[in-house]
Amino acid sequence: MTLKMPNSMDECIYFSNRDIGTGNVTAWVYRKVCPKCKKAKMGKPVVKGKVKTRATEYTCPQCGFTEEKQEHEESLTLEAVYTCPKCGKEGESTGEYKRKSFQGVPSYLVTCQHCKESIPITKKLKVPKNKKKKGASTVVNPDLGSD
Repeated sequence: MTLKMPNSMDECIYFSNRDIGTGNVTAWVYRKVCPKCKKAKMGKPVVKGKVKTRATEYTCPQCGFTEEKQEHEESLTLEAVYTCPKCGKEGESTGEYKRKSFQGVPSYLVTCQHCKESIPITKKLKVPKNKKKKGASTVVNPDLGSD
């Protein structure tokens, strides 16, 4: 399975490039082709030349077909190229375009092909919480180091 990297941001609904510990992830979600006319790619409505970023529906610019945001986003797939932070191997994978809670932080999840470890794609500056060990008074994040 070889994933095609997008040529421009106009092809994507979502694009992210993240460093995760010793690995990194580049993830994207392509725009969906209109299910009614199958001619144009759906996007948020454009009013007076500007895209309505907080719109609750996606529309087809060709035929005007509208679809609710939640219904539309559930049918999309997240594609990712990564270097796994656990095993260090490079790979590519697909996942659901829906944020799930991973160690207390909402994130998109991609599974490593080699070691089957979940790789989170979080929002900027969100760091997953580490589990507290028994008897330990403080938790040290290995990514940040200690004082």
